[in-house]
Amino acid sequence: MTRDLLIRGMIVGVIAGLLAFGFARVFGEPQVDSAIAFEEKMSQAANEAAEPELVTRATQAGIGLFTGIVVYSAALGGLFSLVFAFVYGRVSSFGPRSTAALLALAGFIAIVLVPDIKYPANPPAVGNPDTITARTELFFVMLVLSVGSLAVAVAFARRLHARYGAWNSTLIAGAAFVVFITLVQYLLPAINEVPEQFSPNVLWNFRIASLGIHAIVWATLGLLFGALAERLMVKQQPRYRLQTAR
Repeated sequence: MTRDLLIRGMIVGVIAGLLAFGFARVFGEPQVDSAIAFEEKMSQAANEAAEPELVTRATQAGIGLFTGIVVYSAALGGLFSLVFAFVYGRVSSFGPRSTAALLALAGFIAIVLVPDIKYPANPPAVGNPDTITARTELFFVMLVLSVGSLAVAVAFARRLHARYGAWNSTLIAGAAFVVFITLVQYLLPAINEVPEQFSPNVLWNFRIASLGIHAIVWATLGLLFGALAERLMVKQQPRYRLQTAR
């Protein structure tokens, strides 16, 4: 069963990657081009020599972008299927579709949305190269705390379930998660390295496009994988019943 789920998860991940690539080409790449043009303009104004282009812009926006998104999405789909196989039937009594949808929603919130609120994605020309290590470390800390606190919130809700019921326990655990994340984001240092002359529209559109790419990937995983997982389980259910009877 796990092997079959893994294969389906990676296939869905590839499909999600193709959808995300199309979205990135239409909405993300124009913002990158604008940011690069700004960076080149600032370099010329400062009489700085242009950096050598190791990879052409056409390659970056074409095969490079395609390979990166599809490989990432396929790997994420595989991991998603393994987590689904572990939590299905253990965390709740929901069916495959509901479990996959909730898992995708939780993953998007913990892995993408929460870290992005504190440390959003930036286009070229935004960010000091000297601080890239510190910025990466802070983002990773935010990511780990977000995923860890969500896991604790789920366990907390399960402990409260018997006493307060499913709805109330979910609200209490969700509120605790929001309060903790708010405190963490307040305590972690802010990073603002956007040049004063940089277009706020380009920055906003780039960040929205980046968020949209992740949203497409996670939504596809939650909806399409859930449908495939349900069909697989319905198909294999008689076999498992027969093995149990023996």
